[in-house]
Amino acid sequence: MMSTENPVHYPLPVLEHTLSPNEINELFSMLQSSQPSIHSTSSSETNRSLYSLEERKRRRMISNRESARRSRWRKKKHLENLTSEANRLNNENRELKNRLCMIAHDCHLVQRDSNRLLCESIYLQQKLTGLNQMLASTAMQLPQLS
Repeated sequence: MMSTENPVHYPLPVLEHTLSPNEINELFSMLQSSQPSIHSTSSSETNRSLYSLEERKRRRMISNRESARRSRWRKKKHLENLTSEANRLNNENRELKNRLCMIAHDCHLVQRDSNRLLCESIYLQQKLTGLNQMLASTAMQLPQLS
């Protein structure tokens, strides 16, 4: 039973030109020659594929060894850098501790001088007060003498 529906329209154009039998045969031969034969039983092809597999394994092993060597070298360099940085920081820490010790010593000297000057100031104020009292008492006695 045939229906009389509208024809289907494709977004891509349909080729009007068809391939000739010779063109089809050429395409098939090209496809067959480009695909590797999986079921090959020829001993030379088997040897080649085994050799190829062994060669790939050998190359992969060499590549892995080289990668491991580079990784060890990077790790060694990283450790050297960390060691160098630790030494630099230890030296800087020692220098900062020495500076702190010197500054603390200087601070102690300044504080000692400050305390000495404060005591001297108190002593001199007391002496001045005593002298002022003596002067005041002498001044009180002066008018009485006349």
